[in-house]
Amino acid sequence: MTHTPPPVALPAYDRTALTPGIVHIGLGNFHRAHMAVYLDDLMAMGLAQDWAILGAGVRDGDARMRDAMLAQDCLSTIIELDPKGRTARRVGAMTGFIEVQADNAALIAAMSDPAIRIVSLTVTEGGYFIDPASGQFDPDHAEIAYDAAHPLAPRTAFGAILAALRARHAAGVAPFTVMSCDNLPGNGHVTQAAVVGLARLSDPGFAAWVQANVAFPNGMVDRITPATGPRERAMAAEFGLSEDPVPVTCEPFRQWVLEDHFPAGRPPLERVGVTFTKDVHAYEAMKIRILNGGHATIAYPGGLMDVEFVHEAMAHPLISGFLDKVEREEIIPYVAPVPDTDLAAYYALIRDRFSNPEVADTERRLCLDGSNRQPKFIIPSLRDALAAGGKIEGLALVSALWCRYCAGTTDQGTVIEPNDPDWTNLQRLALAAKADPSIWIAQRAIYGDTGQDPRFAAAFATALQRLWTEGTEKTLARYLAG
Repeated sequence: MTHTPPPVALPAYDRTALTPGIVHIGLGNFHRAHMAVYLDDLMAMGLAQDWAILGAGVRDGDARMRDAMLAQDCLSTIIELDPKGRTARRVGAMTGFIEVQADNAALIAAMSDPAIRIVSLTVTEGGYFIDPASGQFDPDHAEIAYDAAHPLAPRTAFGAILAALRARHAAGVAPFTVMSCDNLPGNGHVTQAAVVGLARLSDPGFAAWVQANVAFPNGMVDRITPATGPRERAMAAEFGLSEDPVPVTCEPFRQWVLEDHFPAGRPPLERVGVTFTKDVHAYEAMKIRILNGGHATIAYPGGLMDVEFVHEAMAHPLISGFLDKVEREEIIPYVAPVPDTDLAAYYALIRDRFSNPEVADTERRLCLDGSNRQPKFIIPSLRDALAAGGKIEGLALVSALWCRYCAGTTDQGTVIEPNDPDWTNLQRLALAAKADPSIWIAQRAIYGDTGQDPRFAAAFATALQRLWTEGTEKTLARYLAG
């Protein structure tokens, strides 16, 4: 019998009646499966008709995405991967895509339009020019230095935002709200630090005005969204959408928690499940430590054991048991209470989401960009556990697994292709750490002062030595046996 997929849900509203109210920079899979879906739901209710999205970008890859989206009238294919059955919809909340230019002139002009009241971003955790050692904005980064010297023709998203804010201010137009949708602790504060920090380099007076007058709400976002490849395109073809080169697949779950700080107005997102609260930090700490920290915990053992998919890692008793023990003994005890949330139940939900075989998220994706993710997702839990005198052997093993992964081969000898912006340097350090583990944790940009803690240094050295001499499976088994 031939399987016939359910029909594709099309936008339930007149897209010609929409007008833009948001410019979104960074049209990756997560944005199209998250914010765009929430807005699509609102528009289907007859709401938010003046909050359509204009896509934008500042990188070469954004230009390729622009071509793909314009070829299909800016409709996004979103396939939800429920184990009970896949469903597909075409999301129509985006109505245009701004030309991607080296000097960002078109983007600056679009953001200068008074109709734009929110500028949102998904530029990845590593895209905010943060010095990992201090956790602060890095004014010495080459791209920031360029924008400070060329404020009218900036290369970065933050330079473009600043130029548009300056143009609106000169024209007497109220500033837009700047809303980060990236996975960062205090993402609003981080974004403000980047915009204000850049402004200070060329115009301290205007920097003070931005700090006093522009809103940067903090938010927590969550939805597992794998990268698009042949499998995802084949799924789209099953729904009769083979012409879409950039379909998005995602889990059914989604969550968005926001501070209600939008002086220029906002869509009524609470009508479609967005939580507005003053306690965003509690939600984001829970998510970043338990979910993102959990992803980091299962990523590198799976990568070293040649496990391809996340659900396969969750089905492996050693990796799954490792996750359970690290979460329950070394991560969750240091997560502050969250309103109306049971942390044990939240972790159970996370386990179920990781185990969803339909998502087919890859271990390699979870291993990506550890140099930016470890300081945000693992080191804070480690630091708290050390301060409390608690157990740290599991988190030390997570760090050692990352180091061993960066050496560039799995336990079976398979070559690991570069998987970090700093891969060449990380591989050099990882290979040197085989003889002297202190070399790895001396990276202040990753570990700060934590790398000098004698308890952590001893636990890390022991774990790394075992990984090299006994392999990942035996090292995990030894940890689980206590």
